[in-house]
Amino acid sequence: MSKREPTWHPDILGPGYEATTLNVPRPDGSPRQATLVRHCPLADRKLTHEAAVVNGNGKPLPARGDPAENHDATVLPPVLYIHGWSDYFYNTGLAEYFSSRGHPFYALDLHNHGRNLADPSMGGYVDDLADYDAELLAAYDVLNLDAAKTTSSASTGSIRILLIGHSTGGLIAALWAHKYPELVGQLVLNSPWLELQGGAAIRRAATPLLGPFAQRRPLTRMRVPERTFYWRGISDEAFGDWSVDRALRPPQAFPVRAGWMRAILAAQRQVASGLALPMPVLVLLSSRSMLGPVWTLDMLSSDVVLDVRVLAHRSLSLGDSVSVERIDGALHEVFLSTQTVRELAYDRLERWLRGYVD
Repeated sequence: MSKREPTWHPDILGPGYEATTLNVPRPDGSPRQATLVRHCPLADRKLTHEAAVVNGNGKPLPARGDPAENHDATVLPPVLYIHGWSDYFYNTGLAEYFSSRGHPFYALDLHNHGRNLADPSMGGYVDDLADYDAELLAAYDVLNLDAAKTTSSASTGSIRILLIGHSTGGLIAALWAHKYPELVGQLVLNSPWLELQGGAAIRRAATPLLGPFAQRRPLTRMRVPERTFYWRGISDEAFGDWSVDRALRPPQAFPVRAGWMRAILAAQRQVASGLALPMPVLVLLSSRSMLGPVWTLDMLSSDVVLDVRVLAHRSLSLGDSVSVERIDGALHEVFLSTQTVRELAYDRLERWLRGYVD
């Protein structure tokens, strides 16, 4: 893993956010870029938990107290967040929440997503989720370097991070934690795509049907419904609270290609076999899914992407210490829900963090 000092520059999220490009070569030596974003709380603004939670849309609120009063930033683990399919990092409320607790906060835009998106028609394509391992390791190295600067000791040992993944990013995070358990102290999964809609029986039936075709024609675009239901719930151009850049996160998801879908099924099969993760795991889910073909306003308080009942069951395959929190009224990305629901989700997260991190 590289120990080179990164070069930071102002991020698109504005004051308090910086980004650095991670150049990670592919196995064949060709270039690949990911982007690491970090939150640098402004010196003249003291964040509180309350302000961070309510500040989900990035609008400043008056702070009430010193966030570092009861937390030591040199002790609490850094946070690394991984976004979902077709997505990128823009959840300033999540960053400010963790900074208010004293955690250094970082988020990774994976290659060919978000800040690194060159061609949406091929956005997010990989034929093996292990392709992301190198850029997660590169991001981890940066967190480790930053931690070494802020600690009083001269130790050059490896830190353990608090890893967070959403949706497909949750699937990636779970497999990475399984591969590198010595680097992850705690794992938080936000609506992780651990199993196919319909459950294991559907996945087992689909795998042999898709496999040979995907091997011959991996870039073939699959016929799947293309809807904007999830985007409507999060974007402030529709019913949501968030400024979502259409160029970085299209209202419709990236095209689903056969090779990518085969990679997803293989990763889900690995989860189903049991990961035996040694670290404590928190899984956050909506209380219900609405996966129908017709838009209704009830979709503004449901997961419109994944089957949460299947995910809750599959979460038990992750390890021996798994907490599952069902959040009534939550969207697919729990922390992008309405303010009242966000506050409930942060309360549940806070309770878990006090038990397993503080």
